[in-house]
Amino acid sequence: MDNVLQKIEQFKIVPVVTIQRIEDAEGMLGALCRGGLPVAEICFRTDCAEEAIRLAAKKFPQMLIGAGTVIGGEQCTRALAAGAKFIVSPGLSEEAGFLCMQRRALYLPGAVTPSEIIKAISLGLTCLKFFPAESFGGLKTIKSLSAAFPQVRFMPTGGVSLENVNEYLSFPKIFACGGSWMMKGNAKEIEEKTTRAVHFLEKRT
Repeated sequence: MDNVLQKIEQFKIVPVVTIQRIEDAEGMLGALCRGGLPVAEICFRTDCAEEAIRLAAKKFPQMLIGAGTVIGGEQCTRALAAGAKFIVSPGLSEEAGFLCMQRRALYLPGAVTPSEIIKAISLGLTCLKFFPAESFGGLKTIKSLSAAFPQVRFMPTGGVSLENVNEYLSFPKIFACGGSWMMKGNAKEIEEKTTRAVHFLEKRT
């Protein structure tokens, strides 16, 4: 679990990947790898999501594959069985949280209010998704919440782009950002956008 979190911290950007057709999966994931970002949060809201995670685990063993938009225990069980190494939810699912604890898998639940954060902390969860980030006040809100909850770190997702990702990542309570901007277009375009994002991150260091 800690190793997975460390890898996410190193990548800094977690591509949010929505795969509508299984035949597109290999091209999209391969483009991320060639672009230098071998990590993907595959959204579990399409019919082929489970199959795509299984394909990714088999075809791209070098990638860190997670499942996103997981809203309950049943989805969480299927995603982990398919090969997901981390689970991301738009909100907090206690079922998914307990399953991940039992299986020592990283769970990143969504939380944007003090009450939601307190609930997550009560379950031992201090690395949280902040979603949808821009709609809930973005970095300004995260800074305010961090003052009240110094033990919590965030992965903002939703409205994050190449234009504002540096601003987010400059705040120490943010360990990574989730984004889908690099996933628009064909495989070549995904690779080019991913390469640009990676180069952008390298300039920061």
